[in-house]
Amino acid sequence: MLTRFKTLSVNQFTLITALFYVCVFNIPLFEVINKDIQKQPEVDPIFIASMPLFLTLALSFVFSLFTVKYLLKPLFITLTLVSSSVFFAAYQYNIVFDYGMIENTLQTNQAEALMYVNFASIVSLLLTGVLPAYLIYKADIQYKSFFKELLHKVLFMLIALTGIGVIGFCYFQDYVAFGRNNDELKRYIVPTYVIGAASKYINVNYLQTPMEYESLGLDAKNVSANPNGKPNLLVLVVGETARSMNYQYYGYKKPTNAYTQDQGLIVFKDTHSCGTATAVSLPCMFSRMGRDNYDSRRADAQDTVIDVLKHADIEVKWFDNDSGCKGVCDHVENITIDLNSDLKLCSGQYCFDQVLLAKLDEALKSAKDKDTVLALHIIGSHGPTYFLRYPAEHRRFIPDCQRSDIQNCSDEELINTYDNTLLYTDYIISEVVKKLQNQRDKFNTAMLYLSDHGESLGEKGMYLHGAPYSIAPIEQTSIPMLAWVSDNFSQNNQLNMTCLTEHAAQGGYSHDNLFDSLLGLMNVKTEVYQSNLDIFASCRS
Repeated sequence: MLTRFKTLSVNQFTLITALFYVCVFNIPLFEVINKDIQKQPEVDPIFIASMPLFLTLALSFVFSLFTVKYLLKPLFITLTLVSSSVFFAAYQYNIVFDYGMIENTLQTNQAEALMYVNFASIVSLLLTGVLPAYLIYKADIQYKSFFKELLHKVLFMLIALTGIGVIGFCYFQDYVAFGRNNDELKRYIVPTYVIGAASKYINVNYLQTPMEYESLGLDAKNVSANPNGKPNLLVLVVGETARSMNYQYYGYKKPTNAYTQDQGLIVFKDTHSCGTATAVSLPCMFSRMGRDNYDSRRADAQDTVIDVLKHADIEVKWFDNDSGCKGVCDHVENITIDLNSDLKLCSGQYCFDQVLLAKLDEALKSAKDKDTVLALHIIGSHGPTYFLRYPAEHRRFIPDCQRSDIQNCSDEELINTYDNTLLYTDYIISEVVKKLQNQRDKFNTAMLYLSDHGESLGEKGMYLHGAPYSIAPIEQTSIPMLAWVSDNFSQNNQLNMTCLTEHAAQGGYSHDNLFDSLLGLMNVKTEVYQSNLDIFASCRS
């Protein structure tokens, strides 16, 4: 690209760089534009042809603001490497880097990040990131005297603005109408959208004055009567990346719930997540705020339902085999699984969720004679390395996709691999239920399972998760929620199981219900409790 010229002026560098960004990094943008064009009965071909030119002129103008000596090379080398990564994610998985995805990316641990490293991602980074960055580093850019350079830059920017103005004059209504009808387009523009999202993240998390911490439910009291003399024990299983449409319980044709099929689980139909990524959904689902009012900054400075349970003197413990609790469990006893703790179940990079069953055994053995909540945060169906989520003996659906570059697997292989993760999660849930059944002499036991978000498996060209909620497909927002309640628990807490089963089948639930449902299940009385959001309230005598 740059080696064709012995030397480059600043303006030449700016134009060449803008062209490269438009022709390479914005390929996903033009793919989305092409799909949107297909939906329209008639489109002016000259208007469509003007789009790459418009974007080139716009990027040239913006880039010119930063092509300053000593800043130019470090800035554009960094920007090119970042844009290369964003391009690959958008091109291969249709991932959009908005605020939520930036937050999710920065909270990803090393083991989780390595799951995305494969031959395709390495080649893409080398060709579209490292090589252009090296050429930028080697480019011989000639700078004129200050005022002469400034004059040339201003003229260049004026030419770019003039071109933008001419296109806008000729096709203003077309651009306004097309943009209004396809609002998602701006999210695919590289690098402006990711820079805007990153700037917002930095501002919110590092530049704004920290909010004063707000304690909730300090008046919380445990009003469990426990007429049979046994305390209540709830195991909360927090799933990862499970979507309901691949659950047998939700009408899926394959037996992905074979292990729990005969255990009498209650299935809550039509349940939706608070977000499409763990970094958003996990803190949101445990917060007092619902999805419509959720603010991550405020959530970080506010008690969760886990804290309120603790205020009520309920024993709470959190065991994590995923990427952490995102601040939800910071004020209670929490244990993150050591990735080298079990030679059979752990590889040093990940552990199968069976390791949590051993932790549950230990917790049950040492449990106090008081109402208790044990949370198990599983790695579940975390992609793209779905094949690493289940042991060989649980590899039932074959052929499966034994690789991380899932876009290169067939639809059958990819879906089989994902279904294996769901079946393995079902096995984990069934084992949890069995362990709770064995505690009937000591506790009144119950289990609640729900996933943090869903997953795209190539539908409409989308993979993985993390799409902005406003445009997220149902595959990423529709989640399974299941409950198991022992006879002792239902009788001791006056819970009508026939009523609950009927209500669960009606559906219409979401993460918004979790806060109050946990308080209701554990008989916690507090001013922050809202009975209309408690999915068990209407079936409790």
